[in-house]
Amino acid sequence: MKIAFYGSSLLSSYWNGAATYYRGLLKALSRRGYHIVFYEPDAFDRQKHRDIEAPDWCNVVVYEATPDALMQAASHAAQADIVVKASGVGFEDDALLRAVLDHARAGALTVFWDVDAPATLSDLRNNPDHPTHEALKRIGLVLTYGGGDPVVRDYRTLGAAECMPIYNALDPETHHPVALEPRFACDLAFLGNRLPDREARVDSYFLEPARLLADQRFLLGGSGWADKLLPENVSWLGHVGTRDHNAFNVTPKAVLNISRDSMASNGFSPATRVFEAAGAGACIVTDPWAGIEMFLTPGEEILVARDGADVADIMRTLEPRRAKAIGAAARRRVLAEHTYTLRAELVDAIFKAHFERLTVEAAE
Repeated sequence: MKIAFYGSSLLSSYWNGAATYYRGLLKALSRRGYHIVFYEPDAFDRQKHRDIEAPDWCNVVVYEATPDALMQAASHAAQADIVVKASGVGFEDDALLRAVLDHARAGALTVFWDVDAPATLSDLRNNPDHPTHEALKRIGLVLTYGGGDPVVRDYRTLGAAECMPIYNALDPETHHPVALEPRFACDLAFLGNRLPDREARVDSYFLEPARLLADQRFLLGGSGWADKLLPENVSWLGHVGTRDHNAFNVTPKAVLNISRDSMASNGFSPATRVFEAAGAGACIVTDPWAGIEMFLTPGEEILVARDGADVADIMRTLEPRRAKAIGAAARRRVLAEHTYTLRAELVDAIFKAHFERLTVEAAE
């Protein structure tokens, strides 16, 4: 079957946290026999910061960020059996959603794939005139990056015909243990772009422990932090490309996961960073969120800190040997239960069930 997938970017992770998710899932779906074309706009300088070139498991079409180019890209939806519009494409999202639905042929499965469901649902609840309300009446299926039962319930309340979470996972061919790299050597590392609904949590969970542990080294990766006042024991790297993520994860004694406000309050939304760090065998320290136990066991496969003081207490007593054991346990767990191969099996079953229902309905 042919999939036309409209998303932010497959080729660049620059200001694009969904890149790892797209790559892992689409590669795994390709191996299950799907022929995929990914359409991404040339926006936010992402094409100047590519992490990968076009892969052999997916055709990539980069279109100009203009209304005419958008409409031309959307017209290709007519050639697909499955038409996917992701959230957060970054250029005229509402117009793109309308256009791909208009061009999708009769009998095609239309999918809204929400990679930031808490934010999208908040917008929909606060804006009854949001175009997505009307679009949900035409969409066959909503898939979400996470969110669990609360997100499924909210989407169905808003009129979605069907909604299922497809969680982040690990691509072991991409994220795996590598040799240590001296430039990433530190006690605790955090990788994340500076975002309004996460900055206060970064202050609490990362910068406060750094101030409390002046004898330890902290490393900050990600874009947007240039004018942020940092403690002397915190070094800022800037954007860290995906090709360097394995070394970034495996070299420090521990790495920190900090959820955005909306993800933490909603729960059941493990970041891609959690799985890629676990895949590299990193010892992960995370802020608390509902549903952690579905993915990793606290205290054995991941360490959970209630606040910045907890992070500091963990780092004061965390011995290298224990950190390595926790990282190894996390890697075993995600390889067994949380790979993109397994996620793609679920997506494949969902797609096939939809078309089987159509066949039954047509025969009645």
